[in-house]
Amino acid sequence: MNKQKILILTAKYGNGHIQVAKTLEKRCMERGMDVIVCDLYQESHPLITEFTKYLYLKSFSFGKQFYRLFYYGVDKMYNKRVMNVYYTMGRKKLEQVIAAEKPDIIINTFPMIVVPEYRRRTGHVIPTFNVMTDFCLHKIWVHQNIDKYYVACEDVKEKLLSLGIDEKDVKVTGIPIRSRFEENIEIEPLYRKYGLSENKHILLIMAGAHGVLKNVKEICEAMRYSENVQTVVVCGNNHALKDRLAPLAKASRDQLKVLGYVERVDELFRIASLLITKPGGITLTEASSLSVPLVLYNPVPGQEKENAEFFAKHGAAVIVNNVSDMIDEVNKLLHSPDKLKRMRKNIFQLYHPNAVDTILDDIKLESERMSKYIHEHIS
Repeated sequence: MNKQKILILTAKYGNGHIQVAKTLEKRCMERGMDVIVCDLYQESHPLITEFTKYLYLKSFSFGKQFYRLFYYGVDKMYNKRVMNVYYTMGRKKLEQVIAAEKPDIIINTFPMIVVPEYRRRTGHVIPTFNVMTDFCLHKIWVHQNIDKYYVACEDVKEKLLSLGIDEKDVKVTGIPIRSRFEENIEIEPLYRKYGLSENKHILLIMAGAHGVLKNVKEICEAMRYSENVQTVVVCGNNHALKDRLAPLAKASRDQLKVLGYVERVDELFRIASLLITKPGGITLTEASSLSVPLVLYNPVPGQEKENAEFFAKHGAAVIVNNVSDMIDEVNKLLHSPDKLKRMRKNIFQLYHPNAVDTILDDIKLESERMSKYIHEHIS
């Protein structure tokens, strides 16, 4: 497989699809593989892509109903002619990339129907694999010319089987995450590194670079009076939020830590008693790898809501939809050590270790099998 060229196709609607593509790319390079990553829609339709990404981000605030209609509407229109536009998006760029790079394998970390449609239209068979990035299924991932699906959980596998996908073409692997989340490191020095106490609960809030987690300041103000809790807010590149919280942190006497971008955010996950976040597939997988109980705030209808419900159903998270409920639930959980312990156990049971190598090993076997079949029956 080292001599084969892998083309990874992705799209930046949220960071999850890109993050999975980068994780796969990094591991491919470590294994000596020839790999290319392409944001197909950005490169082929930059203006349309920027506009639709803007709408996607706005769906986390005032556009929730718009996104609900889009997500579930597309699912219902899956087999309708209106989907023909989506089937052809990026076609010209895809053909150019294939002609120039001559990939032996294509991996999608975003549902791009143009890829399997390329095979149907041209008859050119390039083994094509979907690495799915949520704990739910949207039909737009499904096509007869996808050779195998790598999925987060048994629920997604069952839904694919119900749509007629053969069981041999689906593998439950979990979602690939950054290798640092799967390392074994000492915990004690991390408290000193971040100026935190081992004798207090650590409430970690992932605010999101685009401000997708709202009402952070209200949550921090409420928690500053809890003597046995230290709150850590990771603002990412949201400098405006960091500036708004800075005076509160200064007045809190170490009860509140406000951070910008954190390169080793896994270190904070390791010492967190509880994590407040939005339910993206990657963040959920990272939390499950380190057994961090979750409070999921006001999920947007669509994959966020379905991800949240999946984790809540398995006793790994609680869902809250307003600030007052959030504060009550956080206080209740931090004063319920038995429940936190159960949540830690439950969320770790949803974790599939070393997903990236499991996927790449299986792709190697599948591509070799397909190459042998094509050579014996078509060549």
